[in-house]
Amino acid sequence: MSNLAFERAGTFWRGNLHTHSTLSDGVLPPEEVCRRYRAEGYDFISLTDHMVGLYDYPIARTEAFRGDGFSTILGAELHSGAMENGEIWHILAVGLPHDFAPSNTPDFAARDDQESGAGLAQRARDAGAFVAVAHPEWSGLTTADARTIEAAHAVEVYNHGCAVGCDRPHGFYTLDQLLTEGRRLTLCATDDAHFSEPDHFGGWVMVKAEENDPDALVEALKDGAFYASTGPEIRGVHWEEDAVMVESSAVAAVVLQARGSASHAVHGSSMTRTRVEYGRAASSPWMRVTVVDAAGRRAWCNPHYRG
Repeated sequence: MSNLAFERAGTFWRGNLHTHSTLSDGVLPPEEVCRRYRAEGYDFISLTDHMVGLYDYPIARTEAFRGDGFSTILGAELHSGAMENGEIWHILAVGLPHDFAPSNTPDFAARDDQESGAGLAQRARDAGAFVAVAHPEWSGLTTADARTIEAAHAVEVYNHGCAVGCDRPHGFYTLDQLLTEGRRLTLCATDDAHFSEPDHFGGWVMVKAEENDPDALVEALKDGAFYASTGPEIRGVHWEEDAVMVESSAVAAVVLQARGSASHAVHGSSMTRTRVEYGRAASSPWMRVTVVDAAGRRAWCNPHYRG
């Protein structure tokens, strides 16, 4: 059995799902952000400015910057309610309608009378968005926090801005805990670019769709027809009875991860077709794969569920 990203018809489109502009706390105007991503060879981006009253609750209207093989998806980073540490929620919503009703979030301070993070995420999903729990490690998110966001499609497992700014880029622990509890989620890598530091062009998704069209891209994201990367390409993942076969660009390691401590890695040089046996992971209800190139850059396939 192959992952959906590799078995469905279409083309892989490279995109960033988490970006900011001068409409919130970024340093470049929306048109320049789009120009730079297009110049770097991206097929699409979602400009996801902070939807708080401090910035007049923006949803960036980027339709004018589409064309010549480049697309944009309307979106926002949503905020409302308090996590266990008292800080406000950060929820990524890609594919929002331009008239999505804002929450009562004047600034980045949590308030007792606010809509909950869970409620806001559900509203975004009901409005048609692909919803992801943003930068769990940076936020200090607990598993109990994450458990409440039942509307999430994905967890942001790599955030390049958080890697550059504070060395807290990951969300794998959050993802794996939820997977073990029976949640079926995907994973995404993003930039969270503000262009105030080298926080751009470092993490992306490769989305399989028949057209580079906002609606087609969002539906593919919801379906899980994508993988995440900071460099390597994943060209195929085939789940066999006792092993997974991974086709990729040249890599130095392929690692299988599963429930608890179960894992198995194969190391080598310039590997492009790698078989990894399940070993102790065979009893896990879920598995996922990481590939690592010689420079230490990584790519991740979405989890595979057994049964």
